[in-house]
Amino acid sequence: MFKKILVANDGSEGAIRALEKGIELAQIFGAELWSLSVEGPLPAYAAIIGEVEEARIERENYFKAIEDEAERIAKEKGVELKTKVAYGHPADVIIRFAEERNFDLIILAHKGHTLADRFLLGSTSDKVADHSKSSVLIVK
Repeated sequence: MFKKILVANDGSEGAIRALEKGIELAQIFGAELWSLSVEGPLPAYAAIIGEVEEARIERENYFKAIEDEAERIAKEKGVELKTKVAYGHPADVIIRFAEERNFDLIILAHKGHTLADRFLLGSTSDKVADHSKSSVLIVK
């Protein structure tokens, strides 16, 4: 049923649960499995010279650790995992990446928000579910 599965991965506990579900489904369907992490903007203004460079290096290390952990978890289950880090607004990047690469399924974690935040802003999972052309599985 699914040939290409995309897991949105921010390194959170919920994202790890989503990854585990993606691995399970990739095993069942023999699907190609990807993990996508989305990086937001760096600080616009630096208080000291080098602050932006330090932030960039810190983020690179953070996302490298997320990719390494995802690959380790998948490898333990005998599943090949491809990883990608992209820049931008999470929901937009996830939807665009899935459309451009013809993913059948997007899996992402449900994020808890306060009622006010959820009402005013919505969540990434809500936005992806509402606007994606792919099937979406939200893992709690």
